[in-house]
Amino acid sequence: MGLMDKVKAQATQLAQQTQEKARDMQAKRRADVMLRNLGAAVYAERTGRAGPNSQADIDKLIGDLKSHESENGINLAPESAPSGTVPPQSGPADPGGTGGMGGAAGGGPGDQPPGETTTQV
Repeated sequence: MGLMDKVKAQATQLAQQTQEKARDMQAKRRADVMLRNLGAAVYAERTGRAGPNSQADIDKLIGDLKSHESENGINLAPESAPSGTVPPQSGPADPGGTGGMGGAAGGGPGDQPPGETTTQV
């Protein structure tokens, strides 16, 4: 096999891998949209703002998601959070409990914003 044949084979293989990744990304995006719509429908129902067809819409979305999972070989179930729980929100840590005031309650004109430090020479 010549050098050009090897290069051509590698290019073909790379193109196939790229197409597979693009299909996977599209499938995940579609699943994200369906999951978001399902969450919005359930939220509307639970907060008394559902439309007359909300239960039918929820049932259809669940069916569509099941089909999408099997067609694309993906699992849309939560990975680590037990059912019925919401994972904690991540945010900036404030170990000193100062409310981000640079270590002094109330702050002052000379205080630095959190995360910034200065070095005097």
